[in-house]
Parts: sequence; C-alpha cells; structure tokens
Amino acid sequence: MLIDIADAVVSVLNADGFSEAFTAQRLYRPEFSLKDLTGLRFTVVPRSESIETSTRSTDQFDYEIDVAVQKKLATDTVEEIDDLVSLSELIGDRFRHVTLETAPKAYWVESEIRIPYAPEHLEQCQVFTSVLTLTFRMMRSAA
Repeated sequence: MLIDIADAVVSVLNADGFSEAFTAQRLYRPEFSLKDLTGLRFTVVPRSESIETSTRSTDQFDYEIDVAVQKKLATDTVEEIDDLVSLSELIGDRFRHVTLETAPKAYWVESEIRIPYAPEHLEQCQVFTSVLTLTFRMMRSAA
C-alpha cells in the first residue's frame, strides 16, 4: 500500500496546475547532478509505514510520503526562495482532506514541511531543496 499511495501522490501532483511546469516522479534515491536539475523537480519517495492497534478488530496503518521540491536557482534572492517555500506550502495544502483516486481508503492526516529549505544545498550548489512529508492513514481489519 505504501507504493500505491506514493504513486497516487505522483498522480495528484502531475494533474494539478501549479504556477511552474514540472513532472513529479517516484524514486527511491532522489540524487541528481547539477546538470540534471533543469527547471523545477518534484520527487516522491515512500518514507515509512507504521501499524498499531486501533480496536480489537481494527489496525491503524500510517503511511508517510516525502515530496522533495528542488530547483537550481538563477539567483538566490529572497523572493525566489520565498516563492519556492510557498510552493511547498501549496503542495501541503493541496493534499488536505483529499481522496486519492488509486488508494481511496487512505485518507490524509498531516502535511509537515520537515525541511523548508536545505541551507547546505543553497550554499554549496545554489540549489533550493525542500522536503514535505505527507501522512495518510488507513484502517484495516486485523488478520
């Protein structure tokens, strides 16, 4: 189910009309060379799955999906970085109370920007990197 939810997140991102064009993709190792970072890049990474008892007959499954937003900056002005941080916030908002078409039993629980921007990427490579974690929950009958 973790992979299904990550794929559903990719589908939602690619279907939305954000201010800049991009194609989101699911990867396990979102590592790119500077030459690969042309334009805006969204990478979806399945992060974790946790299971706990909810009731005697139901278990709660929480799935965390990371969405990395990256862009090689033309300049590193405050305005350009502000726009990209705002874009990360918009992505978190986009998933609030959403039903994932390919995983309809999983529902959104939380959006958290764990890394609003990575200072070391800005300093060393002039690359903006933000990581947003989306949490989805599904209740399933205990086996």
